[in-house]
This record gives sequence, structure tokens and C-alpha cells, in this order.
Amino acid sequence: MNDVQESSVQDAVVVENLSQRFGRTEALNDVSLKIPQGTVFGLLGLNGAGKTTLLRHLLGLHQPRVGNVRVLGCSPITDREKVMRRIGYLSEEDSLPTWMRVRDLTQFCEAIYPAWDRAYAAELCEWFELAPDTKLRSLSKGGRARAGLIAAIAHKPDLLVLDEPGSGLDPLARDDILQAIIRTVSLEGRTVIFSSHLLDEVSRVCDQVAIMHQGKLIESMPMMAVDERYEEWILRSRDETITTQHARRDCPVDSGLGWHQEDGEWSLLVPRQSDLSPAALPPDWQWIESRHVTLKRLFEAHVRAPRQSAMAGDPSGHTPGHEAATMESLS
Repeated sequence: MNDVQESSVQDAVVVENLSQRFGRTEALNDVSLKIPQGTVFGLLGLNGAGKTTLLRHLLGLHQPRVGNVRVLGCSPITDREKVMRRIGYLSEEDSLPTWMRVRDLTQFCEAIYPAWDRAYAAELCEWFELAPDTKLRSLSKGGRARAGLIAAIAHKPDLLVLDEPGSGLDPLARDDILQAIIRTVSLEGRTVIFSSHLLDEVSRVCDQVAIMHQGKLIESMPMMAVDERYEEWILRSRDETITTQHARRDCPVDSGLGWHQEDGEWSLLVPRQSDLSPAALPPDWQWIESRHVTLKRLFEAHVRAPRQSAMAGDPSGHTPGHEAATMESLS
């Protein structure tokens, strides 16, 4: 699933066999992907998955240790100034100079971006209810995020890169960001890369999605293909005390992933194009039903270790409560 995807559409981003290491930490491991122009591309992963490191390569902030990166047809290293003039960027970091007023920020951006659209910036300020004379330090975190978004999109970039832009923001601020993404793409056909752990928001705006885990790209597909590629099997074992480890051994489903037990039932994801059939299950296992697969379930299947409900107990030493708390923020 880590192969570069073929595409008849010109690609805004091409990453080929990208690897990066910081000391003993392998931040990226043989990552390859293509992002077609005019798409909203969702990049999912837990903290430390490699999302930000990958985005920093697209921005020319890291030199690839192995592999190649092309952004808008150029190298972000050797043609960085050219590339950055065509990119808008907003991260979760609250890094705007707080001594500036909103007007100062827009005038500064106008000076460095030849394509800056003054009328569009004024329209966005009105939409976000940001008065030109307001100092950035007096704005809430959501207000400064809106100001940062104006700086990122008012020059109408060919590529908009958003790295966890809604992290720590109130729902209204996050909704403003999502609306700006929708508007950017629907009205102008530009490309957006949206890195987030908020799966509902990714599902709402993205038409392609990729999942990263421990520095690897482990799944990449159109959003519409999530349910087309997998189905969720619900099973029941005659042995009500069986553990996850024994379930995987006693009910081998080689191409299944995401074993999960709760309330006496087991679930796992099975590729729809596999040769697996419920009739082939061992006698001690009963097939209950097949369900549609959500992005949240697919993501959990890839990044969460197999676990049982707290009532079942698991001698493997895994702590369900910690994992559940980690995953709860993804809903």
C-alpha cells in the first residue's frame, strides 16, 4: 500500500521512497505517495506518526535522507523560494507576532506575496469578524488562528498545507477553518493537505485520505473507497474467556486486521476482495453479521494494538484504559 499511485491527473505533490532519521529515531520509513491537484488530502496519524515531519519536507524545511520530494513540479529544497510563494501554511503553533495589528499582518503578507489579494483578505477579515485595528495579542487563540488562516490563503496559494490547525480550538473556530477549506477547493480548485487527528472533520472535507503510523504510510485511498475496500465482521466464540492472543491463533484470518472484543463479541476488518468466507471459520466461531466500515474504525484497526474490553481481561499486559483514552480524542 506504500507504492506511488498512478494518476492521469497532474500531481501537486509527489513523494518517492522518502526516509528520514533524527538520531536513533526513524521519523519516516520509505514513504511514497501522490496527491493530485484539486483534492483535499487528509493525513491521519497519532502523535509521533511522522505527519509533521512529512509536511516539513514538503515545505523544504528538511533535506531528505533518502528519496525524493516534488511540490508543484519543483524541488522544495533547490527551488524553495519559488515553491513557498505558491504555498499557504497554517499549523497548530500559535506563532503570529502578537505586537502586530490585523492590518499590520495583512500588509506584511501583501509585501511578500506578489499574488496577495487585498480585497479577498478584507472579505475574510469581515467573515471572521476581525477588525483591522485589533492587536493580535488581544485575540483569543481561535481569533489568532483565523488571522493565521487569512495569512495562509489570501494570496490564493496553489497548495494549502494545514498541520493540525484545529488543535485546541473551540468548535466555532474549527468550523471556520473547515469552511475555508471547502471554499478554497470548491471555488478555486486548489489543493489542500489537511493533517489532523479529528476524524469527523477529515471525513467531512477530504476526498482522499492516508494513514501514517510509526513513520510509515500504511494506507492511502479515496474516502469513498473506505467502505468499498473493507467490511467489518462480527464474530462470537463459544469460549467466552478467550483472550485476544488466543483468538488470533484459534481463528486465523490472515488478511484481517483490527481485532477488537467488546460485550462478548469480536470484530475485525476483512478486505472485500479477499477469498475469506464466513463458512471457512473454525467450528468454535460463529459469524454474526457484516457491517459497513467507517474511517474511525479503519484508523483504529491500523494504529491500535488488539485489545479486549476491560471486563474480559488480557494477560498480555496491555492496558485498555490508556489506549481508550488515547483513541477517544480521535472521534
